[in-house]
Amino acid sequence: MADPVRVRQTGLAIAALLFVADQAVKAFVIHGLRLPERLVLDLLPIFRLAWVENHGISMGFLTAGSDSERWLLVALTGAIAVAVLFWLWRERNRLDGAALGLVLGGALGNICDRVRLGYVADFLDLHFGDLHPFLVFNVADAAITVGVLLLVLRALFTRRPEQPAAAEDKNA
Repeated sequence: MADPVRVRQTGLAIAALLFVADQAVKAFVIHGLRLPERLVLDLLPIFRLAWVENHGISMGFLTAGSDSERWLLVALTGAIAVAVLFWLWRERNRLDGAALGLVLGGALGNICDRVRLGYVADFLDLHFGDLHPFLVFNVADAAITVGVLLLVLRALFTRRPEQPAAAEDKNA
């Protein structure tokens, strides 16, 4: 186990860097490349930039059809971000702290979009011909996905050493 202060600092640094990177990439795509006007920009046979204004959460779930629903989504995702921050604050594992930093930074990036724009700006489109295995996403979404996968994989494949039973210690 690592020093919880260092785990916290690392997680917060990752969250801050990711937030800045996410917002910078979105600003470049929106203002530099003018993707909302162009709609699609093919870059590679399997990758393109495709403008999507995401008014919901993941996979069109909980789509906000009004301003009050939009602010409800901001509150909901804000509450999740606060819960992740509390988890990070108590975390003692470096990998989990880094993963929580990815989730937190990504959540904050998407919350910022929803507050400023009224929607989350998505534009990364990985596809194989007509097959689109992923929805159009952004840097924040990718970070959240990687962070959650790291947490799940560590939970599934990392075992704590078994503690000897108290009775066995007395008999030894």
